[in-house]
Order: sequence, then C-alpha cells, then structure tokens
Amino acid sequence: MNNVPAIELRNITKRFGTKVVANKNVSLTVERGEILAILGENGSGKTTLMNMISGIYFPDEGQILINGEEAVIASPKDAFRYGIGMIHQHFKLVDVLTAAENIVLGLKGSFNLKKAAEDVKRIAAQYGFEIDPMKKIYAMSVSEKQTVEIIKVLYRGADILILDEPTAVLTPQETEKLFKILRKMRDDGKSIIIITHKLHEVLAISDRVAVLRKGEYVGTVVTAEATETSLTEAMVGKKVDLNIERSLSANTPDRLIIKGLTCVNRDLQKVLDNVSFTARSGEILGIAGISGSGQRELLEAIAGLQHIQSGEISYIDPNSGVLENLRDKTPVQIRDLGVRLSFVPEDRLGMGLVGNMDITDNMMLRSYKAGNSAFLHRKEPRMLANEIIESLEVVTPSVSTPVRRLSGGNVQKVLVGREISSAPTVLMAAYPVRGLDINSSYTIYNLLNQQKERGVAVIFVGEDLDVLVELCDRILVLGSGKVTGILDGRSTTKEEIGLYMTKSTAMEAEENTAKEENADE
Repeated sequence: MNNVPAIELRNITKRFGTKVVANKNVSLTVERGEILAILGENGSGKTTLMNMISGIYFPDEGQILINGEEAVIASPKDAFRYGIGMIHQHFKLVDVLTAAENIVLGLKGSFNLKKAAEDVKRIAAQYGFEIDPMKKIYAMSVSEKQTVEIIKVLYRGADILILDEPTAVLTPQETEKLFKILRKMRDDGKSIIIITHKLHEVLAISDRVAVLRKGEYVGTVVTAEATETSLTEAMVGKKVDLNIERSLSANTPDRLIIKGLTCVNRDLQKVLDNVSFTARSGEILGIAGISGSGQRELLEAIAGLQHIQSGEISYIDPNSGVLENLRDKTPVQIRDLGVRLSFVPEDRLGMGLVGNMDITDNMMLRSYKAGNSAFLHRKEPRMLANEIIESLEVVTPSVSTPVRRLSGGNVQKVLVGREISSAPTVLMAAYPVRGLDINSSYTIYNLLNQQKERGVAVIFVGEDLDVLVELCDRILVLGSGKVTGILDGRSTTKEEIGLYMTKSTAMEAEENTAKEENADE
C-alpha cells in the first residue's frame, strides 16, 4: 500500500464544446509526501486538470485513482471526502466573519466556536502557521487570509492539497515562510500540488515537475535535475531566451512629476497618501507593493480616471519643455493637450479592450474620434491589427475574431501592441504579464525595453520581484498607499524590496497598538 500513489490520473480527457480539447489523455501520478509542481503555458490545461481533481469539472474520459482506488469526484464535497482540498488564487472568505467562523463555515452540525478556535490553534502549531482564530478577515493581511484558506482544508481532513499561484501576492519573506510550512506538511505525509509560473520557485519548493503542453502530458522530471531553461523548453517545445536585456539609461529628462498625490475611496479612506515621485524618459520605473497598496489607483489618477483629493500631476512636453498640469483632467482632455500617454490597465477586458469586438474594432477605440465624417475608416486599423498579429505572434483565426475568444496571453499582446502603436511619451502598464506563460511574458518585457530605448517614460507595476529587479532602473515601493522607498533597480535585492513593502503595514500596526493602549488608559 505504501507504494501506491496518492493520486493517479489515467488518460484523462476534458472537452468544452466540439472544438476545444482542454486535456487529452493525461496520465500522471502524485506520490505521498511529495510536492509536485504543474507547469505549462497559458491554455495548456493546468487549471482544468486541477479542477477535475477538486470536483469543479468532471472528466469526459479516463480514471482518477485516490490511494489506488478509483474515485468518482463530481463535486468539491466529493473531493473533500477523498481528502482533497484546493486553495484558489482568489480567496473564498467572508470578510465580516472571523478566521474560525470561516474555517467551519459550510460544515454540517452545530459548532462550539471555542473548541473550533482551539483546533485551529493546534493545526497552526503543528505546521508553524501564525493565526488569530478570532480575528476578522477584513482586518487581515493577504498572507493571513491565505493561511485561513490552507487551515480550512486541513481542518476538513485534507491529505492532498492543490495550491493555485499561492505566491502571486506574497512578499519574498512571506513566500519563504509559506515554503517552510509546505515542506513540513510534505514531511508529515501530505501530498501537495502547486501551480505557479515562477520557475525559480518551482526549483526551490518542488520534488518533481509535471509538464503540460497544449493540453497533453509531456512528462515529469525530478526537480534536482532541472533548470529554468530545461523546464521552459519542455513547456514551449523549443529553445527560449530567458534574458532581459536591460540597457543603460542615458539622457533621462523628467517627463512626469507627481507631488503629494492623495486619493480617497468611497468610504473616505485614503488609497493614496501624499505620494511623490518623478518618471523619466528612457527609463523603466517599477512599482512594487502588496496587492491593494494603491498601485491601481496611482496609475488611474495619472490617466485621469481617479478623483484626486490633493496633490499635483505635471507633464513636461518633450518638444517645448512646457509644463502641463494634468490634475482633474479627463483622458480626452489629457490627449487634447498633446500628451501622448498610454495606459495598459490591470483589467484587460473591462477597461482595456471590448471583448465582443474584434481586433480591428479594438484598434479603432483609440482613433475613432479623429475621424472627419460620420463614417469610420477601417483600412488603417485593420492594417495595424495585422501588423500587431504578425509582429507579436498573436494566435488568432483572423482580425475579425472577437478578442474574448483569444487566450489571456494573446489578449494582452493585442492590448499592449495597440497602446505602443500610438507612439507614447509615457507608457503605464499594470501587471501586464499576470497569468501569462513565460514565453509571452518575455515578449512583453522586451516590448517595454524597446519603448525605454526610444525615450519613453515607462511605468511598470509588477508582482514578480525578480523581474522588477532585472527589468527596472528604479523601483518605487508602495505600502498602504504611501511611498515607503525608491530603490535603485541595479543594486537592490528582492529581499530589500520585501522589507519596504511591509514597512508601512508594520508602522500602522504599531500605531494601532499604541492607540488601543491609550484608549485603555
């Protein structure tokens, strides 16, 4: 029995409709007491496969064996019955409830919350988690919420855990803490499957790596015998250059000057607090921070999409040297001033592109107001669409295909290509490679570098600190809406960035503790 895998997949196939085959004859095993990483490009079928193991989808063909016996997993409840729990990238927690209440939520029977809290503490102590069972979810950091999600599946008796992009919103310090816990769980006999695009993390945490390509199983390798290059070649099926050619910055005049920028949300809470910095031509300025630290609001404020309570946004014209005030200007007013500002938003199909429109029509979104008649000219937008498809290797049946039918990586290429085609002097990109495979990611990095070399002031919001260090000339760190530091991208480390990311949070915790102590007195 000891030699029987925890999970064995035999010829698993999953189709969506008559044309899309997400997984085809996939066979692989997950051993007891191991961490298996699943790798593959966008659309390779990783998430679909995990969704079948966790009961969200049901396979059209093939068998799933749990501990050597065939299992029928038709729902997440069935998965829990077999000891399988999945921790999704987007947490499924009720904000107004405590950690303990979220952990027992949905279980049958009546509960003694005091006993549940004691059980949570026991599980936390066993693996090294730090958690307050009575703390409300809305008062927790991202890493604390993730801890609740993991303990929730352990509380339900899971021996097989699936983690989808678990480090996407964690600092390096939090990531290392999570990996230490995962190793303890593995040593305790748990089987762990991890999906991540970060190859250095795959090499650091996994025992074996299973590779999928275009929905099919390519093979499994022992991690100790793999490299980033070998794993990438297995995913893509050809050699890929993984170098970011960062050129030296030269002749970098100021292009965008931000002074004391403050914005509040609907609840009158500050999302940006006295933010000041300068973006320069011929330079990539990276922005780092824990998710929700004000990155989105900052870019939207510059683009004229966010109301500003106080502060200044000034643009220096590269030709005349004239200083233009952009505060309280709409995107159209900013454009009418002659400011060539391009924005690649975080929400690709919400703010960036119209999903039901084809590639040509999405090209026209930037230019249709420039027409001189009631009729729209489609020739130039169609030429631009074809140019982007060819130069960025966008996989699409035609320029007439609605963009919602494209994969995430191809949607992003269309969006970035359109914004770059407008010859901007300032290019802002928010998480432009989020969820993209490594091949598509490096295409985007190279595009940003090309813009830098043409004298564009590039502002890049990213979540992979290794990439920020390798790509950016300077890195601005945000914490709770405040600037906690501006670092030299060529000399800093991801560990130093991580410390600055949590700096503001730690200061706020100390202030809140002091306030509570004063109130008690």
